[in-house]
Amino acid sequence: MKEDSSTAARRAPEGAADAQPGTSANDDFSNRKLIRPTLTRPEQGERRERPAGGGRKVVPPEQTHAENFYYQKQMQTHTQLVVVLKDGEQVRGTIEWYDRDCIKISRSGNANVLLYKPSIKYIYKDESGTGNGSGNKR
Repeated sequence: MKEDSSTAARRAPEGAADAQPGTSANDDFSNRKLIRPTLTRPEQGERRERPAGGGRKVVPPEQTHAENFYYQKQMQTHTQLVVVLKDGEQVRGTIEWYDRDCIKISRSGNANVLLYKPSIKYIYKDESGTGNGSGNKR
């Protein structure tokens, strides 16, 4: 049976059944616009901003208790320490007591000293052997 030319004109071509009237399937993809994000690289020395919820949270030093642990250990072992103050003065002795703001240093042969923590530059173990000899020697 031969089809009539009028019947063939009414039949839609394959693949065009899904397309909207008046467009072909290839036109849908050819009219799409490619959108590229603008990515800028940070310049030398410039830091990237971290997302608000991402990354590790920074824990304040007051909540880590590392400082308290260090003082407790030095108190229990009676370790001879040298406390260097911001003005350059050195205080030798053992930690007798501490709180959030101060450290009490017990010195042999001298008066005990109460030091304000912000005035301390750094603390290290006294390896010279001066002091009352009750600290750990290695």
